[in-house]
Amino acid sequence: MNTDLTINHEWNNSVNVQKLDKLTEDLNRDHSSLKTLELLDVMINEIFKNKITLVSSFGTEAALLLALTAEVNPSTPVIFLDTLKHFPETLEYRDKMIERLKLTDVRSIKPEPSAAKSSEAEKMWETNPDGCCYIRKVLPLEESLLGFEAWINGRKRLHGGLRSDLDILEHDGRRIKVNAIANWTPYMIDVEWKKRDLPEHPLIPFGYTSVGCQPCTVKPNPGEGPRSGRWEKFSKQECGIHNDKKPGGYDAGL
Repeated sequence: MNTDLTINHEWNNSVNVQKLDKLTEDLNRDHSSLKTLELLDVMINEIFKNKITLVSSFGTEAALLLALTAEVNPSTPVIFLDTLKHFPETLEYRDKMIERLKLTDVRSIKPEPSAAKSSEAEKMWETNPDGCCYIRKVLPLEESLLGFEAWINGRKRLHGGLRSDLDILEHDGRRIKVNAIANWTPYMIDVEWKKRDLPEHPLIPFGYTSVGCQPCTVKPNPGEGPRSGRWEKFSKQECGIHNDKKPGGYDAGL
């Protein structure tokens, strides 16, 4: 497909959003109906070859997209945001999945030490979770995405909230975002998970359905959505890495 868009490192500084809009429209038209493996193959090995990464939380549903990506190309860069606040079980699960799927380029990205280790930052999650996420996730991710023209993530419409009407392909004002399994249902996930004999996150047996940083994750209440245990005490649905980048500036979600 001729996208009529030259993609280069200048994306990291200034972008013609109208061109990104057109590219996203073309990508959705030509590729959004593909099966997930075919979509990943086209994005990783053709259109954005050597310029695309998968951002993974190694959370409760992460193994599926990691496995699909590894099947297409196990050398695909994988970015894991090590916030220094994760459950130990998540870090163990990350290492287990790296070995299991033979992933060769997993990058564990930590926040800037002085910002994350200050006395204010250590407890920021209690009073200002947006600011905490900004220091520990948003800024580190933006830096780690330098040089990439697209990134894959595991958001799904079934999560509800701001994710209910996700397109398969979108952009964040700087790069293409591939929501590769946005339209997967719980049944589809379960079938593929069993087919691939994927190990579950070690916190699932204890009732966790969505796992983020330890201080901001609790078990969901019965009958509530799978992400209802995230930032339970705040009117917060997302960590901020999926907030749109606006022309002329960066919306940190603060």
